[in-house]
Amino acid sequence: MTAFAWIVLLAASTSVDLVDEVYQIPASEWRYVEIELKQKPALVTATYQVEAGAREVRLALLRREDLDRLREDLPHGHLEETLPGASGRLDYQVLQPGVYVILVDNRAASPTGVHLRVRLDFGASPGPQAALLSRPRQLAVILISFAVFFGIVTFSARRLLRAIKR
Repeated sequence: MTAFAWIVLLAASTSVDLVDEVYQIPASEWRYVEIELKQKPALVTATYQVEAGAREVRLALLRREDLDRLREDLPHGHLEETLPGASGRLDYQVLQPGVYVILVDNRAASPTGVHLRVRLDFGASPGPQAALLSRPRQLAVILISFAVFFGIVTFSARRLLRAIKR
């Protein structure tokens, strides 16, 4: 009975770990991991941590066609990328079936060891992700809220003072 329960629990899992490995990337080179999504949309999550070598590594999520253009030194695009650094995280909701690639790019002049983890989550909602407002917009919201609050307090205080004086 417990074996059946484990099988049902594992079958209900919506996420899959594709990669959890350390890659050795030569100087000024890149490596990639291919992701083939045939039917369902998925949230692609990729994290990396530089374990040895230079700290100028970045991740990028590309379509397979863009990787082919990159190989031929032609202009290419990307869906999402991280800033160069010693570690980073990439989250992207892929909605269209197709072949995608996680590219690990070592821009430094020395070889680098990178621990890469790639996970697909088929249960994530395909809706927009929550985002933070920029600092100027945050400040505007705060100032407008204070102005409205003090306007209401001032109006109420005047009305109360008039009522008391009568």
